[in-house]
Amino acid sequence: MAGIEVTLVDSTLRDGSHAVNHQFTVEQVRAVAASLEAARVPVIEVSHGDGLSGSSLVYGLSGTDEYDLIRAAAEVTTDTALAVLLLPGIGVRHDLDRAQELGASVARIATHCTEADIADVHIRHARDRGMLTVGFLMMSHMATPAVVGAQARIMADSGAEVVYVVDSAGAMLPGDFAARVLAIRDATDDSVLVGVHAHHNLGLAVANSLAAVHAGARWVDACGVGLGAGAGNAPLEMIAASFERAGIGTGVDVRAAIDLAEDVVRPVMARPVQGDRPSVLLGYAGVYGSFLIHAERAAAQFGVPIADILLEIGRRKAVGGQEDLIVEVAAGLAAARAAAPVG
Repeated sequence: MAGIEVTLVDSTLRDGSHAVNHQFTVEQVRAVAASLEAARVPVIEVSHGDGLSGSSLVYGLSGTDEYDLIRAAAEVTTDTALAVLLLPGIGVRHDLDRAQELGASVARIATHCTEADIADVHIRHARDRGMLTVGFLMMSHMATPAVVGAQARIMADSGAEVVYVVDSAGAMLPGDFAARVLAIRDATDDSVLVGVHAHHNLGLAVANSLAAVHAGARWVDACGVGLGAGAGNAPLEMIAASFERAGIGTGVDVRAAIDLAEDVVRPVMARPVQGDRPSVLLGYAGVYGSFLIHAERAAAQFGVPIADILLEIGRRKAVGGQEDLIVEVAAGLAAARAAAPVG
C-alpha cells in the first residue's frame, strides 16, 4: 500500500467521552489536544460522546459544558483542525454555528445507516458555513453494502465531502469493511472520500482499518489507547505504527503518538478499555457500543446478567437513541426471573 496517504482523525475527546461518563475536564482536554497537535494528528474531534447537545439524562450528563471543552481545545491548537459530531434530533444547526464560532471547522453529521436523508439540512448548513462536511453512517453492520452505498450517495448529494463506514458495535470483520467501502466508492463520484470508524470489540479495529484503506478509504478514526465506547476504538498509536509499517502515509509522529497514549490519555482513563465479557458481547450481538455503561447500570439495578440484556438488545436490533429500551429489557428479564418456578 506504499504511496497511499490518509487523514487520521483522533476521537479520544468525543468517543472517549463515553468511557469516562462524559466527565472530561478542561485541563484534560487541554493536555490531550496539545499532545495530539504535537504528534501532528491533523484532525481531532471534541464534543459529548453522543454529539453536540448530547448532555442529558438519557445519554449522560456532561461534567463540563462541551463548548468549554471545544474552546479549551481551540486555545491549545493552531495547525490541527477541530471536528464536532452532531446527530440530527439531538443537536441542531445552531449547535454547529456555536461550535464553529469557537474554532471547529469540520462537521461530522451522524445518522443510523439507513436514515441518511435526515442529515440533509445539517450537511447543507455546514457546507454553506464553509465547514468541511462529513457524513457518518452509524451501525453500518446492520445494512448491506448496497444499502450503505445508496445511503452514502444521499449524504454526498447533500454535500458531504467524506462519508464514513461506522462500526458502532465493533461487530464487523475486515471483509465487511472492504465491501462497504467499495460500495460507497461505486455509488459516489471520485470527489467523495470514504472514512472508517472501527471499534475493537472483536479485537479487529486495526485490521479492519487496514482492510478499509486497502479498499479505498482515506479517512481513518482512532483514539489514544483506544479510549472509546464499548471495547474502545482503533488505538491511535497502533494505527500510526502499523500504517507506517504498511507504507501508508499519515504524517503522524509515531513516537509522539505512543508517548501521548501512555503519558496523557492512559492517566485520564476511568477504567481500562479492554475486550472483557460485556465488550465482546457487544460485538458478538451487534449492540451499539455506547450502550455498555447503560447496560451495566441496568444489570446492577435489576439484578440480571448483563449478558442476557445485551443479547436481547441485539436480538431486537436496537439503534442509537434507544437507550431507554435497555431499562425496559432489564425490567422484563427481572420480572421473568421472578415469575419462574423455583426448583
